[in-house]
Amino acid sequence: MREFRIWRSLLFTPANNWKMLNKATTEDQDGVLIDLEDACPFAELETGRVFARDIAPILKDSGTDVLVRVNALSTGVAEQDLSVVISKHIDGIMLPKTETAEDIIQLKNMIKKEEMQKNIKNKIEILPLIESPKGIINLKEISMASDRVSALGFGAGDFMREMGEGFTITTMSPEEYFSVLLYARSTVATVACAAGIPAIDTPFLGVLTDTAGLEQEASKVKRLGFKGKMVTHPRQIKSVNMVFSPSEDEVAFSNRMVEAYRSAEAEGRGAAVLDGRMIDVAMYRMAIDVLNKAKKLNKKIGLSKKKGKRPMWTPGY
Repeated sequence: MREFRIWRSLLFTPANNWKMLNKATTEDQDGVLIDLEDACPFAELETGRVFARDIAPILKDSGTDVLVRVNALSTGVAEQDLSVVISKHIDGIMLPKTETAEDIIQLKNMIKKEEMQKNIKNKIEILPLIESPKGIINLKEISMASDRVSALGFGAGDFMREMGEGFTITTMSPEEYFSVLLYARSTVATVACAAGIPAIDTPFLGVLTDTAGLEQEASKVKRLGFKGKMVTHPRQIKSVNMVFSPSEDEVAFSNRMVEAYRSAEAEGRGAAVLDGRMIDVAMYRMAIDVLNKAKKLNKKIGLSKKKGKRPMWTPGY
């Protein structure tokens, strides 16, 4: 079974802003999304490409995964983006406005061409960003278009605009319009799960200082099946990492579930009772999943400490 990265938090950073790119080396996100699309003015695109190329090894050395959001294929400049930014230090490419499997195949061929020309041995991954009704309808085919597809991302802003409700995100709170996005979000999370890859949610579109709202939205989409969330400001990272990490109580209870089930199994029973609840093999596997994620996070924290960064999680494991 494929091992996928833990992407609780992916921080968007403008490709043309060296100060912000460099600051990201000290933050606790799981991955940086160097943005050549919306956050980078077209007039600054050449500068952004060079900055993205030059900051990638520095970011990678700081312990974070490095992704680049290139421009949509429809712009005609995505291939130029890739020709500059692709290197052995890049973990993935985010493709905005992904709508069909053909989009993924086209991007894969562009990436492969750059890998061959630059003698890059690692296989660079693809993170499709689904931002339209057409993308939602074609999601199954998109998720299966290439083994490079390592996650599915959802972008609410453009999706709402295409649905003719773009002003909703400025006139209503995220809690009020949550139901409007429920079908799209549920589809992304369900298809990602079926494909065996994580789903990453849209950035929080509420007020930047609304930490409670951010945590509430992240908790809701976690229950839908999302494994992480994109963020647009470093101050959002802590909250998002917390929501998408096993809590101390979850880790402790999972350990007790595993112990109870294994004891019952050793006695020839197919289920155990813990605190009045039946623990069967399905519950046992869920507990194992929680503990495996905790172990991966512990490993990530250990690597970050070696690189002088502060801990990203207090695991209690």
